[in-house]
Amino acid sequence: MLVLGIETSCDETGVAIYDTGQGIRAHCLYSQIELHAPYGGVVPELASRDHIRKLLPLVDQTLAEAGVAGAQLDAVAYTAGPGLIGAVLVGGTVATGLAMAWGIPAIPVHHMEAHLLAPMLEDQSPDFPFVALLVSGGHTLLVDVAAPGNYRLIGESLDDAAGEAFDKTAKLLNLPYPGGPALAALAEQSSIDRFNLPRPMLKKPGLDFSFSGLKTAVMLKVRELESADALGESTKADLANSFQCAVVETLVVKSIRALKHTGYKTLVVAGGVGANKKLRADLEAELAKRNYRVFYPRHEYCTDNGAMVAFAGAQRIGSGQPAAAGVVANARWALDQLPVI
Repeated sequence: MLVLGIETSCDETGVAIYDTGQGIRAHCLYSQIELHAPYGGVVPELASRDHIRKLLPLVDQTLAEAGVAGAQLDAVAYTAGPGLIGAVLVGGTVATGLAMAWGIPAIPVHHMEAHLLAPMLEDQSPDFPFVALLVSGGHTLLVDVAAPGNYRLIGESLDDAAGEAFDKTAKLLNLPYPGGPALAALAEQSSIDRFNLPRPMLKKPGLDFSFSGLKTAVMLKVRELESADALGESTKADLANSFQCAVVETLVVKSIRALKHTGYKTLVVAGGVGANKKLRADLEAELAKRNYRVFYPRHEYCTDNGAMVAFAGAQRIGSGQPAAAGVVANARWALDQLPVI
């Protein structure tokens, strides 16, 4: 079975073809970083317009690279949310139109389910059940994954997502867009947790997160250092590293708690922040001490992409999920409301 996957939930246009017999046949991605950089963040209307310009040419490119004609496809899967509603509508409308033209089903896919299943594309993939840590610019979730489609939310951020906190802290340090990767790169220039920033909710029981207080602590420290004319480049690096240490420690400790809570032995990490080098290193070290295993998708599948959408769509089709009657688009969409695969 050949499934075309379309991803347009935010600022990346992703298209891929997944073959249930061979895996990913082609995977193309267009990033809007240069478009949004002058504004310091994603402008939803500009994102939607750029998806309109780029999506169909990217579909043609993906089909050509896979050596597949549209008439050979069995289904089109598309991100139906959560995400920027205008951007989601672009992908959903194009996917539905293509599916109608080719006489095949259009399958709406939950963006976070696609992230959650992305490690299944690797040669070494996890077995069910497992705990999923989904960390991105829009979400920080801990999910009890009993089986495909059987999801129970056990922890989430009560305010800023981890990736959002990275981006906002980067702005405080006057780092270029996209802020998260820039902050992580700056943090690598420091080897000390000099400022010992707070680890919000770490001492409280439970599995929820909170990162807005940490961001505020950085803001106050920046003001203090600026007023003393002491915010040089090395100090910025130390502050970036202290922030990263606080976020990573929080994610690691809560993930271990979630594994103990569920009794599972496997953690899956997905989403853009899942590509963070320190997060991966610390998780691997701490989980190995406790005889837990951790799995990630490759870096190109951590950020938004069409491959994960095509794969998730194939799983939904395989479970007998019918095609959508029309375009499905959700700005918000609870992961635990999905039917079991």
